[in-house]
Amino acid sequence: MPAAAPRSGDAIFASVEHVNAELFTLTYGAIVRQLLTDLEEVDEVNKQLDQMGYNIGIRLIDEFLAKANVSRCVDFKETAETIAKVGFKMFLGVTASVTNWDADGTCCSIVLEDNPLVDFVELPDTCQGLYYCNVLSGVIRGALEMVSVHED
Repeated sequence: MPAAAPRSGDAIFASVEHVNAELFTLTYGAIVRQLLTDLEEVDEVNKQLDQMGYNIGIRLIDEFLAKANVSRCVDFKETAETIAKVGFKMFLGVTASVTNWDADGTCCSIVLEDNPLVDFVELPDTCQGLYYCNVLSGVIRGALEMVSVHED
């Protein structure tokens, strides 16, 4: 039997159960607000968001590999493109682009065209330095670590 073709992020997103976007956004905002209240230091909140994302990422990669039917990526550029085009579409329903590659092809930026986590968000001046969406960095870090891609 021939191998199944890789599924696009759109096809996977359409086939999974969804959570109301506003509920998701407001719940995430409440979590960030509670962390700010509990931890008081923005740097500590940034670390906690990253750790939360990491913990999500090490579990999310299993679902991604099971549902996305993607083959092993040959290099970091293909890995980044897969995360941007399939992963973000599959789990958040948004498209991302990969930009700002360094000369070695080992460092890049993944830019979300429409970030659902920032809807309804207004940060006060006391939150200078807060990486509000740091959970996403942690998710990527955790997922990559589970497939033996080490990052900084």
